[in-house]
Amino acid sequence: MAETRFSDKDLKEFEKLINVKLEQARADYDQLKKSLSYEDDNRTEDTARTFKMMEDGSDTMGREETAQLAARQQKFIMGLENALLRIRNKTYGVCRVTGKLIAKERLRLVPHATMSIEAKNQQQG
Repeated sequence: MAETRFSDKDLKEFEKLINVKLEQARADYDQLKKSLSYEDDNRTEDTARTFKMMEDGSDTMGREETAQLAARQQKFIMGLENALLRIRNKTYGVCRVTGKLIAKERLRLVPHATMSIEAKNQQQG
């Protein structure tokens, strides 16, 4: 019979990995938020009007891309936080589709994964 959950030792290993990734993800998210609020501003307020108009259009596109990155980063952080909850509940690493354990290699690469490769492939097929 297949294992239905990871050992406490395995869960501790994944918890450490997730906490490291979470710390980095939060730092990246903070940087993105700062750039959206112009705290790291390198604008050219004193340059010619035509250049300023071109810069404003470019700036708007850049801000939209940064906002999208920030939203993705926030979703990633939520995924990691939810993974920590699953570790505490001892349900971490169990595929939500098949009920089988997700491969450790996959979880090391994508620690917030909730589906095995098998289930992911079935979903796309």
